[in-house]
Amino acid sequence: MNIIGNLVTLRAIEKEDMLVMQMWGNNPDIQYMLGGWHFPTNLNDQDKWFANLSCNSLNQRFLVLDKNGEKVGMANLLNINFKDGNAELGLLLDPSFQGKGLGKDVVETLVRYSFNELRLNRLETSIIAYNKPSLSLFLNKCNWKQEGVLRNWYFRKGKFVDKILLSVLSNEVEL
Repeated sequence: MNIIGNLVTLRAIEKEDMLVMQMWGNNPDIQYMLGGWHFPTNLNDQDKWFANLSCNSLNQRFLVLDKNGEKVGMANLLNINFKDGNAELGLLLDPSFQGKGLGKDVVETLVRYSFNELRLNRLETSIIAYNKPSLSLFLNKCNWKQEGVLRNWYFRKGKFVDKILLSVLSNEVEL
């Protein structure tokens, strides 16, 4: 089953997606805007990662396609907690597809899916403080709320940087 938005389709990740995902994973400009720790990834490691994906997992990852079927990014729902009704939402868009409304549609599509289909009540995300485009997307365009700041959480290019915590509740969005 694919998850259909207005501008994007979210589908399961397939073996043939490994090359583009490896390219995104090894792109320093993309990785600089994301949290976490990143090492260069070879195709063998990418294939091992792919082999561990499962539709029964509480970590669901999706490839993002635009209306032309072009691979434009990845999205995920991680640490899905059905008991308490929450999960973490993540998003990566290829820089050449940013600024076209696709990120907003991915977030809105995953919010609708999470609240309407999975019966979740809360989604959260975290964004590195200097990633102003992502902060604007979630806070201004998708109406998420800032919940807090983890000071000096990341270390990038010789400096410590804050981690911004955001969330949205099912009663805060129109579904």
